[in-house]
Amino acid sequence: MSTSTSAAGKIRLHHLIDERWSPRSFEDREPAESVLRELFEGANSSASCFNEQPWRFVVARKSMDAEWERMLGILVEKNAAWARSAPVLGFSAGKKTFTHNGAANRFGLHDAGMALSTMMIEAVALGLRVHGMGGFDARKARELFHVPEDFEIGAAFAIGYSAEEQPPQRKRNALEHVVFEGDWGRPAGFAR
Repeated sequence: MSTSTSAAGKIRLHHLIDERWSPRSFEDREPAESVLRELFEGANSSASCFNEQPWRFVVARKSMDAEWERMLGILVEKNAAWARSAPVLGFSAGKKTFTHNGAANRFGLHDAGMALSTMMIEAVALGLRVHGMGGFDARKARELFHVPEDFEIGAAFAIGYSAEEQPPQRKRNALEHVVFEGDWGRPAGFAR
């Protein structure tokens, strides 16, 4: 399905993008291993600079009691309160250097974020939802999960089947405030 314009002139996005959102309550069922594999295959299919694929994900399933509790423990209190319902918790990381030459890769964390975004879209296709979080202790995550120094920790996330209804409409910044043309701050002609 391609993007189209509604009768009112509002752009309608592809349904997988339009239906992506971040619930704070999940059903009490863990996705099957085959579903999780497909979800992370989606993430692993993301684009990256020099095809480095610098992303890594550390996850813990609720059925893995001790690991899941350890993962829950890196979240700030406010996120931990709602994330307790998520059957899968994790965080992303991006490699700071290129594997082929050891040079600094300033795109590693960006590419890890793209992989997480791709995973969020794949989640919608699978009937899942992924809620990304910045509210966690990256230093604690590094220590507790033995993340090498050559990786920068990105975002935490919760995965599961939503126990909430999708909100009717999400507020987004107007494109004129997001897309500039020719110079910073000058809205692109198509963005107005």
